[in-house]
Amino acid sequence: MMTTETSDLLICGGGYVGLGVAVAVKASAPDLSVTLIDAAPEDVWKKDPRSSAIAAAATRMLATLGVWDEIVPEAEPIRDMIVTDSRTSDPVRPTFLTFGGDVNPGEPFAHMIPNVAMIGPLRDKATELGVKIYQSAAADGLEIGPDKGIVTTADGRTFAAKLVVASDGVRSKLRDLAGIKHTRWDYGQSGIVATVAHERPHNGRAEEHFMPSGPFAILPLKNNRSSLVWTERTADAERIVNGDDLVFEAELERRFGHHLGALTVEGARKAFPLGLTLAHDFVKPRFALAGDAAHGIHPIAGQGLNLGFRDVAALAETIVEAARLGLDIGSYSVLERYQIWRRFDTFQMGVTSDVLTRMFSNDFTPLRMARDFGLSVVDRLPGLKNYFIKQAAGFASSDAPKLLRGEAI
Repeated sequence: MMTTETSDLLICGGGYVGLGVAVAVKASAPDLSVTLIDAAPEDVWKKDPRSSAIAAAATRMLATLGVWDEIVPEAEPIRDMIVTDSRTSDPVRPTFLTFGGDVNPGEPFAHMIPNVAMIGPLRDKATELGVKIYQSAAADGLEIGPDKGIVTTADGRTFAAKLVVASDGVRSKLRDLAGIKHTRWDYGQSGIVATVAHERPHNGRAEEHFMPSGPFAILPLKNNRSSLVWTERTADAERIVNGDDLVFEAELERRFGHHLGALTVEGARKAFPLGLTLAHDFVKPRFALAGDAAHGIHPIAGQGLNLGFRDVAALAETIVEAARLGLDIGSYSVLERYQIWRRFDTFQMGVTSDVLTRMFSNDFTPLRMARDFGLSVVDRLPGLKNYFIKQAAGFASSDAPKLLRGEAI
């Protein structure tokens, strides 16, 4: 008969959001016991081919939590960015919008980081702080009682805590078990992710090419390498990813161009379906959603990961400050603060990404002319460009959580 693992906080999901909450809470409130369970087997995270753009506010949080120094050797600052709008067959891609890379002198608005270079230091810090981590523990059942939440796993293990945090992805099973409804629609697109080595330096430049099938983003990594986020209609994405290397490289070269010289695809290439998912509620008594379990958005604005880190900072601050006041961290009255804090920002970003996706993933000539004119106007207004940079960096909000301002909770 298996015993129940009991703690103050139980986090379900071992990605950057789950680990971020664990580290932020345990670093700020060492007396709280924290357990993290993850459905994936041990070390499967080391095979993740993706890279992510981390905004300046998130890097401040990671620095405050003591993990940025471990990440920064693999972090490539985005020094500038260009935006084009063209067809794949167009011989020239005119630049309609440019951004400088610094939000403050010497502080880039974002860095590109391989996911494995971020998850590893977060896991190490969580273990160092005393977080108990269980792998191959897929949540299969949820029971919410008056004073604790109980999660059972597919292999029969039982975990109980004053508060259960579900950060188990966009198709969260715990969200459904908690009875939290969500809105979801599919864009009929998939995002192809891959890492490409090229013979010429990118000089820290990020490129976003809007094409009829969706955005094709070239994002700078260390050592003459770039991360691709390549949007195609789902049937085309599957054909491209599952085709032979010659077909993939030919399709890639048509979109990437020759400005960085010869290309070599490194490692695996994968396609992920793209859609919009928004939970109707973020919390219930003894239960909270964070990251993709609460919101999944299109990568067109590059803000999915940063929305998750905003959840981390807000939820950790809510939990830690409640614990210091002697309040019940799983009560609805405590968790409602987190929900109010995050729901509007999430809805706003979801709507923004949806509008951009529908506006730029088409080849309707009048709309192309209108959007190109709009991009050109923005490019000529330094004040508006500076506002967008601050938004991308995570500094536009006046009520940002302490960690995102680089302050300890």
